[in-house]
Amino acid sequence: MSAQSSYLNKKGLTVKDLVTIGIFTALFFVFELIGSLPFAPNPALTFYQPFGIALLCGPVYLLMVAKVPKRGGIAILGIINGIIWYILGMHWGMDLGYIVMGIVAEIVAGIKGYRNVKWNMVSYALFCLGPSGVFLAYFADPAAWAETMLNNGTSQEYIDMMTASAPTGMLPVIFLGTIVLAFISGLVGKKLLKKQFEKAGITA
Repeated sequence: MSAQSSYLNKKGLTVKDLVTIGIFTALFFVFELIGSLPFAPNPALTFYQPFGIALLCGPVYLLMVAKVPKRGGIAILGIINGIIWYILGMHWGMDLGYIVMGIVAEIVAGIKGYRNVKWNMVSYALFCLGPSGVFLAYFADPAAWAETMLNNGTSQEYIDMMTASAPTGMLPVIFLGTIVLAFISGLVGKKLLKKQFEKAGITA
């Protein structure tokens, strides 16, 4: 039995796996911040924050799944992201979105045993919808959203400018744009990491 086969036969996450997931979670968060910076600070552009995250984080996500093709890694990534953004004062919609979509993405990638890059890309696209939870909460109940964000430290001026610039029908645009950009990021990651995927036994 090869070393790779022996590794895959270990169903549970090992300490080494958890360390690897921790490293990739940190990398994912760094790219998240970079992708968020052009949008989140500006109330008129904040609706496009999921676009920046989806566009930059694909290679990190796909490589993590290739390195740890086991149940639990993606869910952990989602849960940790939810916790971090909660600590940073984001609306609970984003925090809950990351956790829920992390679990959904985990299930999707697991259908093919984490070994199929196309399914892993679909998993990534679903994972990237997590941050959109904040906007789902916003459009569902703007007043409650504003109250929560005021309590979290967001200025009234920021909220007023965001409300004034909120385009009609923006929510479907956020969802669709995030999915499209996630697939573009996944395709770039697939090309950049081709050798890594072959080494890990990831199929097309």
